Amino acid sequence: MSKLFLLLLSGALLASCQANEPKTEAEAVAKEAVVTSDSVTAARASAPEASVPVGNPTLLFSLDEAHNTPDGMALAPNGNIILSVPNLADNSQPASLMEIVGTTIRPYATNLPVEPSTKKGAPMDLAFGPDGHLYYAENQYENDKNHKSRLMRVQVTNGKPGKIETVADGFALANAVAWKGNTLYVTDSQWDLPDNDKGSAIMRFSLAELNQGVVHLKPKTKDPHVLAFFTTKVNETGLDNGADGLDYDSQGNLYTGSFGDGTLYKISLRPDGSFAKQEVLALQGKQIPCVDGLIIDRSSDKLYLCNSRENAIEMVDLRNGNQVTTIAQNGDTDGAGGLLDQPAEVLLKGNRLYVANFDKPDKNFVNTKSDAPHTVSVIDLK
Repeated sequence: MSKLFLLLLSGALLASCQANEPKTEAEAVAKEAVVTSDSVTAARASAPEASVPVGNPTLLFSLDEAHNTPDGMALAPNGNIILSVPNLADNSQPASLMEIVGTTIRPYATNLPVEPSTKKGAPMDLAFGPDGHLYYAENQYENDKNHKSRLMRVQVTNGKPGKIETVADGFALANAVAWKGNTLYVTDSQWDLPDNDKGSAIMRFSLAELNQGVVHLKPKTKDPHVLAFFTTKVNETGLDNGADGLDYDSQGNLYTGSFGDGTLYKISLRPDGSFAKQEVLALQGKQIPCVDGLIIDRSSDKLYLCNSRENAIEMVDLRNGNQVTTIAQNGDTDGAGGLLDQPAEVLLKGNRLYVANFDKPDKNFVNTKSDAPHTVSVIDLK
């Protein structure tokens, strides 16, 4: 395992071994470690930066070259955060999962099973299921576009990872995962059909089904697991990646957004979790050109998303006419001092927004190159 170089936040960490440890993910959300920071460095002062209306991003961690594309984050029942590192910017480095404990980061699962034909692992978004195990979407699309991506399960016992197994395969570009009750929803950003090569989809799986053996999706079809289907409008970026981030609001409606064209979608569900209605969200104010990872604060129904193309974090107020507010935005930075560097994923814990900076730009993005440092930032919302 390569040495991980950390730039730790200065400050105080609330003791993690308290009498009333959280037992569920919801309790973990409410229990936030108290960390103070002074990350405004000389590098930040000299870096090009756009307007930051609220909540300056500050540095939590700077990772070494063996961890060059931090991506998905999941809040564990014990309050720790699991970070996926697919290393897609330099996949000569093996992918891994890391564990964030307050102001420290350590290996969580470093020997991830590789896909047999690509010989690579590529964990993206991840989430803990109602069974206590950790599920992650594996993106093999950059290694092989012939539906080699998978849904993986890390068996977790007493907070420790064990066996890692495939529970579903046949994805093109498995991306985001979200558990709602005993149902798992997964986005596939490249789910094309024979008559639509700009397609993407949300897939739906029950926990019971995933426990019965590996689910084999049927590529280029309206597989029974497809809950909703989307078409990307290709613009000057040339990207046809569609449905990306995924979460649900206080009423149980699902939301996803298109990475390629920035369209935000709302999917209404029936009581059994099946599809009821799909609609495009009409935004007020700023129009968002790119949606990567997103998360919803279900206490307020405020949706926070990564606008990767413009190097920004946006907030969409779902209870106030879908009004858009830019939480933070930077110019073309290298991420020094915690500046945004193509944010790809956000995680909300208490009043703190964690941001994974993917730093692997596409054509016509504000971010122009992948470079060190490789960072995780935080934004204090209040």
